[in-house]
Amino acid sequence: MTDTTIAVLVGSLRAESTNRKLAEILVAQAPAGVTVEIVDGLDQVPFYNEDLDNAADIPAAAAALREQIGRADRVLAVTPEYNATMPAVLNNAIDWVSRPYGQGAVFGKPFGVVGATPTPYGGKWAHEDTLKSAKIAGAVPVEDVTVSQSALEVDVLTDPDVLAKLTNAVRVLADYDAKAGAAA
Repeated sequence: MTDTTIAVLVGSLRAESTNRKLAEILVAQAPAGVTVEIVDGLDQVPFYNEDLDNAADIPAAAAALREQIGRADRVLAVTPEYNATMPAVLNNAIDWVSRPYGQGAVFGKPFGVVGATPTPYGGKWAHEDTLKSAKIAGAVPVEDVTVSQSALEVDVLTDPDVLAKLTNAVRVLADYDAKAGAAA
């Protein structure tokens, strides 16, 4: 495997978020040749507004978000589910990295989503919405990466089977061949 950088968008701003902790575990357990970087500062990115999105004075946090996603080879969202969809902070991040349309920082990048929620479905609806939004933004959804894990009956931070599924998702995303995927 060649060196691959995966930028991680965490869908929860809470300091003790389970999904934030899962993202940190994925950083620590990244496979050889893979760098997993959490994108910090999403709480500083203003809600997307085309009036703010201009070369003269784009908000610094939005510019930093675009730059980090632009440098990455892949993008992974690690997110809970809020009211049967993705959290606003994640949606906002995708809005910023999707523009300009067809040229945004996420355009053409393999994109996956994982996460855990204390629901029977493990965030399935949020993960579906995240992939849909990322695809419309121009990313390449890698559906084999999606892990929607219920946190009702298992400690997702310590369960070896859960952690194996999540680290495998990172490996699959890192190994994904966008050219082969496009030909399929």
